Amino acid sequence: MAQAQTKPIDLYYWPTPNGWKVTIMLEECGLPYDVKLINIGKGDQFEPSFLKISPNNRIPAILDHDGPGSQPISVFESGAILQYFGRKTGKFYPAVERKRVAVEEWLFWQVGGLGPMSGQANHFRNYAPEKVEYGINRYTNEVNRLYGVMNRQLADHEYLAGDYSIADMASIGWMKSAERLGQNLNEFPHLKRWYDAVLARPAVDRGIAVGAEVPRANLATDKEAQAVLFGQKAR
Repeated sequence: MAQAQTKPIDLYYWPTPNGWKVTIMLEECGLPYDVKLINIGKGDQFEPSFLKISPNNRIPAILDHDGPGSQPISVFESGAILQYFGRKTGKFYPAVERKRVAVEEWLFWQVGGLGPMSGQANHFRNYAPEKVEYGINRYTNEVNRLYGVMNRQLADHEYLAGDYSIADMASIGWMKSAERLGQNLNEFPHLKRWYDAVLARPAVDRGIAVGAEVPRANLATDKEAQAVLFGQKAR
């Protein structure tokens, strides 16, 4: 039985593909939440209070005041948060083992592949101080391969694991920057069909809109933000 939510969940967040995973899930599940903005370009992620719940100094993280046994629990890592909310609500993360394994395969595929490779392609293509052709080609080609993997899966499945799930929520945000990663979604028709269908969901639209109005550093020119994000320099 899904556990009732009596208090808003504290969401430590910045509007990025990893952050969107959690806002989308919260919106899909109708869970109340309070956004605690963590400006990763300014180094908020290195604050001791944040490190207590996210020791890897990364967003997103949550503090659920209505955790197991009605006791607070904090969770870091976006994939773990999605699984936690799936178990808590009984939504988008099936209890049947065969179906759950399918969701987990694609969730872990995203957190171990699509996200990191997209991040590296974005860095080498758009932010590296020197154009390193090997790095650009290596990661652009790997993202292209991963898009092909999705395209083949989606040729026979409406969503990544069959039914709409946390696996789709985890992946959709990373697809929004396809052009910056040197990719053309029109070359992947099944992926493009999925992309349009997921973005058309009202909860996905609301989740991606969270924090959109917040001023953000221009990483192409902001040297301080570059030092924080790329050099992992605590402020």
